[in-house]
Amino acid sequence: MSKGRHGDIELEMSLKSRGGELASRSAISKKWTLFLCLSSFCAGMFFTNRMWTISELQGTATATGEDEGLKLGSDDCNAEYQPKGVKLSKEIFGEVSKTHHAIQTLDKTISNLEMELAAAKAAQESILGGSPMSEDNKTDSSRRKYFMVIGINTAFSSRQRRDSVRATWMPQGEKRKKLEEEKGIIIRFVIGHGATLGGILDNAIEAEDKMHGDFLRLDHVEGYLELSAKTKTYFSTAVKLWNAEYYIKVDDDVHVNIGTLGEILVRHRKKPRVYIGCMKSGPVLAQRGVRYHEPEYWKFGDSGNKYFRHATGQIYAISKDLATYISVHQHVLHKYANEDVSLGSWFIGLDVHHIDDRRLCCGTPPDCEWKAQAGNICVASFDWTCSGICRSVGRIREVHERCREDEKALWNAVF
Repeated sequence: MSKGRHGDIELEMSLKSRGGELASRSAISKKWTLFLCLSSFCAGMFFTNRMWTISELQGTATATGEDEGLKLGSDDCNAEYQPKGVKLSKEIFGEVSKTHHAIQTLDKTISNLEMELAAAKAAQESILGGSPMSEDNKTDSSRRKYFMVIGINTAFSSRQRRDSVRATWMPQGEKRKKLEEEKGIIIRFVIGHGATLGGILDNAIEAEDKMHGDFLRLDHVEGYLELSAKTKTYFSTAVKLWNAEYYIKVDDDVHVNIGTLGEILVRHRKKPRVYIGCMKSGPVLAQRGVRYHEPEYWKFGDSGNKYFRHATGQIYAISKDLATYISVHQHVLHKYANEDVSLGSWFIGLDVHHIDDRRLCCGTPPDCEWKAQAGNICVASFDWTCSGICRSVGRIREVHERCREDEKALWNAVF
């Protein structure tokens, strides 16, 4: 074999040897790669399973806690199984109901506290303002508690009407003082002053007051078209002067049985914001020139509409919290042409108990007489056609004789 041929053989063998080594190394590299992949996969599966196990254990513990809580809240361990969502819904609904009730109770408490605070502020303002009767204007905690204040609305020209009331249903002298001291009942004729202070009209009232001592003078200019303003001023003044449960307004041509009135008021004394009277809903009169014409008729809707329910103006009663409300907000309370409508409008947006009692609007004899004979004594008697007792100066004594309550009804009553 030639020398060149021998060299080629050696070169070929060298190349084969290197190729084998490369092939061997390549095989080893692939094995390691496969091994590493399998190891990573196994490690990943182990880690994932471990996490799922922890999560399931936590979920089981939570579910167990909820089940135990539901079992503790159950009244009957043997009760039929109910879905957890249903039980939770009932519990949540119960809690919401309790919370709603608590909020309502708290709201009423706050409302009553606001009324009492307003009354205290009103009394304080009256003292600082130098009221003519400031010696009576003390805070509610120190003032004498009265049962009711009856304000008899009167005018300068009604001297004879006042005398007829004094001679019939309104106690006089020592009896009136006894009524205040023993029964807590205040009765006063309510009147303002003339257009000119210190004039003849005012002097006449001052002389009459010195004789009887039964007037409540208001800071108000008298006038038929000013009755709404007078009503507002009356309640504002009365609640500052006397700490009473009820405040009543009555006209001086109406007959009243005081004891029977007290019996009715006692029945409602636990109710807040009470408004008692003969409730009515008369037509809104848009025509000019007629009696009771309402200039603001357009506020009540189309022609022919009626007013909202309100107590007729001859007599009505309100509780102290409503009188306090009028006193505090008198500067923003709107006045309509008719004073009974005005009063009703001041309460229309409040949570007020409207008490409709027809014994406060009986007719004159024979109506009130028949009711008295049947044991159903009337509180107030008057004629609807006259908005009071027709010709009251001459007839109120007759009404008193035939429709009055037994005198013992007043003095034996416990208010």
